[in-house]
This record gives sequence, C-alpha cells and structure tokens, in this order.
Amino acid sequence: MLGVGSSAGTPMIGCKCKTCTSSDARNQRTRCASLITLDNGRNILIDTGPDLRQQALREGITHIDAVLYTHTHADHLHGIDDLRSFCQIQRSQIPLYASHTAVKHITDKFGYTLREPSDYWDLPVLKIQAIEAAFELFGQKIIPIPIKHGNSDIFGYRIGNLAYLTDVSAITEASLQLLDNLEVLLLDCLRYTPHFTHINVEQSLNYASLINAKSTYLIHMTHELEYAELTAKLPSNVYVGYDGLKINYQ
Repeated sequence: MLGVGSSAGTPMIGCKCKTCTSSDARNQRTRCASLITLDNGRNILIDTGPDLRQQALREGITHIDAVLYTHTHADHLHGIDDLRSFCQIQRSQIPLYASHTAVKHITDKFGYTLREPSDYWDLPVLKIQAIEAAFELFGQKIIPIPIKHGNSDIFGYRIGNLAYLTDVSAITEASLQLLDNLEVLLLDCLRYTPHFTHINVEQSLNYASLINAKSTYLIHMTHELEYAELTAKLPSNVYVGYDGLKINYQ
C-alpha cells in the first residue's frame, strides 16, 4: 500500500487533532495508491496520486510496468508526470489502462504525456488504452470492477485473488458477483459519518461481511479515523491499512 489517505492526506494542513498530531507512523497517510508485484516481477501501479514521487522514494520503487486508473480525480491522477522518472530509468513506454471516460479526461488534460519513444526522455512517455472488460496483462488476468462514486461510474480492479475498491459509494449486485473467493480485499472507508461519494465505517464493514474475503484492509481514510482506535473496533479479519504495508497473497 503506497498510500491509504483521502484527498487531503493525513496530517491535514493546519489540523491539530489527535490523528494529525499522532506519533504513530500508521496515522501518516499519503494519497491513495497501491503497487501490485506479480510473481514474474512485473510492477502494476494503481493510480498516480500527487504523492507518487514521495511514495516511490520511500518504498525504493525503481520500475513501473503498467498503470491501472480507477478514476481521474486529482488525488488519484495528478502525479502522472512523475512517471517520467520510470520512463527515463527503463527507456521504455509505460502503458496506462482506464475506462473510456477516464481515457478521454487524461488525453484532454495530460495529452503531453502520451508520446511514442524517441531519443528524448525529459517528459513521460505513456500509451493509454480504454478497457471495459477483463483483459490479460503480463500473464495475469485483470478484471475491472464497475462501482459507483457518487454520481460517477468508476473502476475497482480484481487482480487474481486480490481486489482493490477505492472511492466507493455503492457496489452493484453484478459487481459483487465478480468478488467471490477473494484472498485480500482493499476497501474504501472514508470516515465514521456518512458521505455522498464514499462509504463510511459502518458501510465498509457491511460490504466486507458481504464480500467475505479472507482478509479485508481499509483504505482511503480521513483523519477522522485514528489507527489504534479504529483497529479496536474491527472484526478479526478486517484491518486498518497503512502506508508501506506489504501483503503477500496467492
């Protein structure tokens, strides 16, 4: 987990609450993103938030082989320019995968990053592809999971027996059927109080019970959720995610 924070991150600028001033590093949350390393060593990044550079330096990441985008809000997209460092190291174009709506947004707003390889690597060298159904990437089946984010239709992803669902407000029955027999579920959990575009703690736990993954980790959290306090309230197979947490799964 590269980041498990919400759009403002934790600590929040100017806030002196107990989470923002906590000495527990698990309460320090950069913007939400995760890295999946396949058995063949390929690295698949989920989203490029504005903290990507900091996350990559912290975790010692030196190569990215592909990026899956959930949606195009700033806290999930606006670190896209930092992919140029990986293009420079690898001397190769990085493929991006996203919904048709997200592809149009990225093309319109960050079109300068969509370039063919040449002798110059001072800009990102990316190629984008629209997806709407399961596809294979580096020998691994990737299943886009349609979910609601307020009025927006966005994607979660199932990668083998792991599913990544951020910025959830509702999951349809059809999408729930794509989430059977999970080993690991990374699930949106914004705060205790309700929110129009995100599920809260109560709703997250309801979905976790319904999906019934072997282990569920809560992500995309605001400073309203303090690590130890929330941990004490969770069922035995549900955990509070934190920046830098590494999970092995089959």
